[in-house]
Amino acid sequence: MPVNALFAFLIKKRLQQIELFRNNPHEAQLEVFHKLIGHARYTEWGRSHGYVDIRTPDHFRERVPLQDYTGLKPWVDRLRAGEQNLLWPTDIKWFAKSSGTTNASSKFIPVSREALEDCHYKGGKDLIALHYAHRPDSKLYQGMNMVVGGSSTIENLRADAYSGDLSAIIIRNLPVWVEIRRTPVIETALMEHWEEKIERMARETMREDVRSIAGVPSWTLVILRRILELTGKTNIHEVWPNLELFMHGGVSFGPYREQFARLFPAAGMNYLESYNASEGFFGITDERGSGDLLLMLDYGIFFEFIPVEELHREQPPTKLLHEVVPDHQYAIVISTNAGLWRYMPGDTIRFSSVEPYRFRVTGRTRSFINAFGEELIVENAERGIEAACAATGAVVSEYTAGPVYMDLDARGGHEWVIEFERPPADINAFVEALDRRMRELNSDYDAKRRGDMALVAPKVHTVRQGTFFQWMKERGKLGGQNKVPRLCNDRQWLDQLLHTMDA
Repeated sequence: MPVNALFAFLIKKRLQQIELFRNNPHEAQLEVFHKLIGHARYTEWGRSHGYVDIRTPDHFRERVPLQDYTGLKPWVDRLRAGEQNLLWPTDIKWFAKSSGTTNASSKFIPVSREALEDCHYKGGKDLIALHYAHRPDSKLYQGMNMVVGGSSTIENLRADAYSGDLSAIIIRNLPVWVEIRRTPVIETALMEHWEEKIERMARETMREDVRSIAGVPSWTLVILRRILELTGKTNIHEVWPNLELFMHGGVSFGPYREQFARLFPAAGMNYLESYNASEGFFGITDERGSGDLLLMLDYGIFFEFIPVEELHREQPPTKLLHEVVPDHQYAIVISTNAGLWRYMPGDTIRFSSVEPYRFRVTGRTRSFINAFGEELIVENAERGIEAACAATGAVVSEYTAGPVYMDLDARGGHEWVIEFERPPADINAFVEALDRRMRELNSDYDAKRRGDMALVAPKVHTVRQGTFFQWMKERGKLGGQNKVPRLCNDRQWLDQLLHTMDA
């Protein structure tokens, strides 16, 4: 049986399993919970928190405190020094290096073999499975998959351990059946210097029969544009006529949608979004054309949710899956098969449905503007940008925003730095559409904007193309899973960017 046909046959079994947890979500989560507690009961963490006596999620919530990376760091430091059986019973040899978007210091998230196989790899396979469900005639595995990943830095403290972007860890450990269909070669995929890597990746992959692409939209665009420059073609289907799938994640796809539509003009091109982080793989779009993500409930992750209005408390109460409601914002709490226990990764979501559990990412617990009680979140900003682009024909490449503080002579406001792929003919019309949509979406923002009493209209700076690339380069944040921070409750990113703009 040909490889493509065999893969399509095997993938049908996984589609049945996805349907099973879609229909039985609470049973699926309870099964994950008991497996996690059972596996970790004799680790140092498990012994210190009495895992041997824990029988229910309620007991677990009483016994184990919530933690962020500050609480996890002493355990990670010991793991990186070579100690084992601390948080998880199997050896931890890999650490996903992540700085997030709002914190300059690096985090090293432990990645177990179980997390790789039962979470991250499973998520990748499920993306392919759902693609085959959408396109039963797919010929994906007759060609190559281009992976736009990050760099890998060897961990010097231990000969058998290393750190790097999660994508680099995944690439280093791919099974043979995946590796033979991946491009570029591993030496190029893991190059540390991003600008050199773009050139190498473009030159290597443009000669391949690429059928699918996986990567963060912003960095994938950079490589695809370079390929068009090198080949002289007008769109990517002229380079790769058999391309049928783009798997993306990391940032909202909305601001990039039109740019990719121009790059991929062929009918039938499939887009699948994933929500994965260094800490785990959480969601996938299971309905074609939908912006909602299905919460993946059998990846070895047990979920809890904190209503965002409770985040100010030292140990806020959490909701279990059966307790959440649609259209309410929650911060995610996870316990994982890599030994992250009641860990808060910092993401916020809003459920659009609970039958099945589908959601949208709304932002980060630290990525918002609330200098005047307006509580503007990333989801508001993304949808505002989309509306402004639709109203004016503009295309936005990148943006960030922050507050303009009140003083004795001036009212407060928001200041935006926007890089356009295609600028609007009338920037004032763009700003008005942006402001109007955010007022429609956010009643707190609307109240502060009313009559310009607390907030004046947004102030927008347009910057030349390449400004954000240069800024990310100066910060050592090119490529991989590094993302432009969208909103910040102070002016640290704004002032840096404005300085870059003036330089």
